[in-house]
Amino acid sequence: MQSQISRELFDEIILPVYSPAQFIPVRGFGSRVWDQNDQEYIDFAGGIAVNALGHCHPKLIKTLKEQSEKLWHVSNVFTNEPALMLAQKLIEHTFADRVFFANSGAEANEAAFKLARYYTTKKFHPYKTKIISFYQSFHGRTFFTVSVGGQAKYSDGFGPKPADIVHIPFNNLEAVKAVMDDHTCAVVLEPVQGEGGLTSATPEFLKGVRSLCDEYNALLIFDEVQCGMGRTGSLYTYQQYNIIPDILTSAKALGGGFPISAMLTTNEISEVMHAGVHGTTYGGNPLACAVGCEAFDIINSPEVLQGVEKRRAIFIGMLEEINEKFKVFREYRGKGLLLGAELQPTFYNRAHDFLTAATEFKVMILNAGPNVLRFTPSLIITEEEIKEGMTRFAKAVEKVVNA
Repeated sequence: MQSQISRELFDEIILPVYSPAQFIPVRGFGSRVWDQNDQEYIDFAGGIAVNALGHCHPKLIKTLKEQSEKLWHVSNVFTNEPALMLAQKLIEHTFADRVFFANSGAEANEAAFKLARYYTTKKFHPYKTKIISFYQSFHGRTFFTVSVGGQAKYSDGFGPKPADIVHIPFNNLEAVKAVMDDHTCAVVLEPVQGEGGLTSATPEFLKGVRSLCDEYNALLIFDEVQCGMGRTGSLYTYQQYNIIPDILTSAKALGGGFPISAMLTTNEISEVMHAGVHGTTYGGNPLACAVGCEAFDIINSPEVLQGVEKRRAIFIGMLEEINEKFKVFREYRGKGLLLGAELQPTFYNRAHDFLTAATEFKVMILNAGPNVLRFTPSLIITEEEIKEGMTRFAKAVEKVVNA
């Protein structure tokens, strides 16, 4: 007899690497979610910036149903039409000439780091393998990507780490200069650090890093897994800086909720690769790419992209109203609807308390470290849903402050 499906069952049968909320979502539409007890929540978390078009977008459902009756999977032994169509869209609207599809941000970053080392060791010399990364960065959970990421708590305890990876302070050009040399393979960064507190790169910093990479024949890799695909108000965040990377990774919102990722690069860099050097079983599968095509077309529209800043302004306006009353926020971070609210020092290390209280008042939010609350809602969330959700969130803040 099947066990009752409950939150307690999670603690019994799932590997204990997560600590999910006490309710179980069972259905969603737009920016609203309902749990097993038919309680309604406003979703400001967006699946950690994945559900860029909310839940169960009608056009995505239609596309998925149509593709599900055609072709699901053929492997990389064959290509397929949806994969080629999505690759064309990405190339047409970015700097890229070549695309590699995978299934997650970590896989896209793994491919990017492998490509960078393969390229520089083939093109220049076999010791050009140093990767420069930044404290508080996050690039995935494979052993290579978690080692490149700048948070040791995620990579410690698993034995010897991949070598020749250097971590330095973010937005500090002098620190980059101090470690950059002829052995440098790549500089890897998020234009807006996602898990690291929603710190945005400064234009001066990115311009300087680009120049240093050019000087030392190193590649500039932008991890736009979280900040890409319309999240900050442009298709990709690099387009706001007028800085062109050599490699870019994209995932999360790329499939509107369906797992897919992509690594983008140029013809020159990709020329070192050949059949068998890298691969993936599911990457570029027809189901994911068909949904990705539809999500891409909706997100990459003036209506959606231009609406991001308008929605951010509404969020910040309502956060300011809450702050006037409760004095909990120090500053607002990030770009567009990758929005962070840093807590005042008196509330440091209590971000999770706010998350827990928010769920009690039926609103879903995130944190980005212990001191920053994170909001990554649907890019097309309605003004009504924002206001209703923030009204609920205000009650959660009041509970934490008065606890």
